[in-house]
Amino acid sequence: MAQIFDAPSKALLRSQIAEHIAETEKFDKRKALPEEQPLPEDRYFDRELSWLKFNKRVLEMAEDPEVPLLERANFAGIFASNLDEYFMVRVAGLKRRIDTGIAVTSASGLSPRQQLRSISETAHELQTEHANEAIKHILPELAKEHIVLLSWDKLTSAEQERLSRYYRQQVFPVLTPLAFDPAHPFPYISGGSLNLAVLVENPNSGKTHFARVKVPDNLNRLVPVDDLTDEESREERYGFITMENLIIAHLESLFPGMIIKEARSFRVTRNEDIDVEEDDAENLLNAMEKELLRRRFGPPIRLEISDATSPFLSQLLAHRLRVNEEEIYRLPAPLDMKLMFELQNIDRPDLKNKPFIPTTNRQIATVESSRAQDIFAAIREHDILLHHPYDSFSTSVQAFLAQAAADPKVLAIKQTLYRTSSNSPIIDALVDAAHAGKQVLALVEIKARFDEDANIAWARKLERAGVHVVYGIVGLKTHCKLSLVVRQEADGLRRYCHVVGGQLQPEDRPPVHRSWPADLRPGGRAGSDAPVQPAFRLRTALQLPSTPGRAAHRTQRHHPAHSA
Repeated sequence: MAQIFDAPSKALLRSQIAEHIAETEKFDKRKALPEEQPLPEDRYFDRELSWLKFNKRVLEMAEDPEVPLLERANFAGIFASNLDEYFMVRVAGLKRRIDTGIAVTSASGLSPRQQLRSISETAHELQTEHANEAIKHILPELAKEHIVLLSWDKLTSAEQERLSRYYRQQVFPVLTPLAFDPAHPFPYISGGSLNLAVLVENPNSGKTHFARVKVPDNLNRLVPVDDLTDEESREERYGFITMENLIIAHLESLFPGMIIKEARSFRVTRNEDIDVEEDDAENLLNAMEKELLRRRFGPPIRLEISDATSPFLSQLLAHRLRVNEEEIYRLPAPLDMKLMFELQNIDRPDLKNKPFIPTTNRQIATVESSRAQDIFAAIREHDILLHHPYDSFSTSVQAFLAQAAADPKVLAIKQTLYRTSSNSPIIDALVDAAHAGKQVLALVEIKARFDEDANIAWARKLERAGVHVVYGIVGLKTHCKLSLVVRQEADGLRRYCHVVGGQLQPEDRPPVHRSWPADLRPGGRAGSDAPVQPAFRLRTALQLPSTPGRAAHRTQRHHPAHSA
């Protein structure tokens, strides 16, 4: 169940909100001094258009010739992924507010419909620029480095035979073509999936029919061709063909006896914004699960089609999917440039950024050692400030929780979880601690965007292990990451905490997030009796300033006035 504020907390929160509103109104009503100039009406950037400018900067990284080539390809994939989420949430939410009649003019002065028009114009320009950069620059430059995206007619007979065998064995069994005719309704097109729109003609009747073939998303989009390395050459070559081109080359197997007139790729973006009325939901988890089911059937908000698609097929798709002209994006194939992510598996370190090897923070261990360090002893000496990814995650955060789970002197572990990796050592540590009989509490934020399903699965796994799980705070999204460990020591109970922004993931990634520094006020260190606020006083953490990529551990002496 969701955590509810008690009466004193509600009263305190309301008084703080009232004070803030009063101060704001007081400032707004203040009379301007004679020498003051009136503020310009366009002093605010529009929130939605500002995000597109941010993604434009991601695209500029893909266009930067100083960036290693495979990293440029990766940025092209990031741009595409970002834009998908932007349409699924930001644009979808704006459309829904317009449809329900509750949209209001933004702080920038733009009406919702003006925002949508500006978004459409900017997004069309960005997607065209993105496609041109990928197809006219990145892919040709990759080809110069012997990483080639091939078409079926460019393959040799031997390569075609091998790929045909792969198609028959691995691809054909999972394909399900769906026809559209008077006896069959137009098939449902799932959001984000890549599809083939196929026009086939019956040679006996002469009638043309539409069919949809979904490109399987559980197989690699880039199918490797035979090793292209010349026996006399020392340079490795990598050849690929896209899955959709492989399927198009074998459409006769799906439509035997029919004439294939046209086959083009397309994809639909649907409204996947989640809106849960938390105050009316008796159980936030059940309400979220129902909303996740509804997400799959949201209305289309964007249609991407190959620019080679005929007018007839384009009009058919637009009419059946009920999208207007502004929502149609005609782009050169291949569509969905997230396929660029698959190129990162190529073993070409000369085309990637030089890998960075993180080190153990010197305050945890003065020298590198194969032996696990005593994290608690290190924190008792002093507060430790970490900078990820420069300081290793595995020898700091991960070791802190793993040691707490295994330590018989640890009585309780309390943890917030916003996002984590698919194979999380943090989750494993909490499960191990619960199995060892420790009191373990986890606050799992199930409103983490696009990780709702994963977080619900984590929550269920933790509950089965005996962890007490709460699902966030009504009206708030818990984004900070807090760990609190209560340990029995010779001089009484002592609390150790970890405070950080960003995600609790084992990968040491560049510090692209913003996070809270630790509360480093005097008191609470070893040998001090001065009480300090525990890590789970979320209000205190939210009032701290933010600095990039910082985390901290600290220790606190237990005080009866503050529960763990």
